[in-house]
Amino acid sequence: MTTTDTIGFLGVTILLIAYFLNLNNKLEKDSFVYLQMNFIGAGLACFASVLMKYLPFIILEGCWTIVSAFGLFKYFKQK
Repeated sequence: MTTTDTIGFLGVTILLIAYFLNLNNKLEKDSFVYLQMNFIGAGLACFASVLMKYLPFIILEGCWTIVSAFGLFKYFKQK
């Protein structure tokens, strides 16, 4: 397993855990932990996609990171 694989695997794992916890009502979609997990997971997955030079996932994960960052911004603005 390469470093790029490890980074991508970590990112996707974080995203899937966040999604699973949300589906099972363990994390709310507006909670700090959920938003942070999405931001970090998508950021790592995007970084791995950049290292692989795979544009479709750079776009997907980059957008996911931006949307998660916006969610975090809203979260802190409300607090």
